Amino acid sequence: MGIQDIIEGKKQWRAHMARVKALPPDYQIVYKEMQRYLFKVGPVELTDGSLLSGIVDFFEEGVAAGKGVLELIGDDVAAFADDLIKDSRTYAEIYQESISGKPGTAEK
Repeated sequence: MGIQDIIEGKKQWRAHMARVKALPPDYQIVYKEMQRYLFKVGPVELTDGSLLSGIVDFFEEGVAAGKGVLELIGDDVAAFADDLIKDSRTYAEIYQESISGKPGTAEK
């Protein structure tokens, strides 16, 4: 990864966070909790940026439709986040597989 890639990544992240900051406060709070959770769990798809951008897209549509954030996702934010990544591999699983030598053997 070169310097240009790093600079471009930072620009994209700043643009992404500007979209988040444009959301109503309740949406921002839920987004930040989901983001914190997803960073902790570490689904592989998180690194390509599409998961978080997709959440912001979904939230922007909810705002445009005049819905509250909990109307969109329900009362259990963690369950919603888990559902988004239920079929995703995590870095913890990949690591577990690498030390056991058996693909797909990581415990869930």
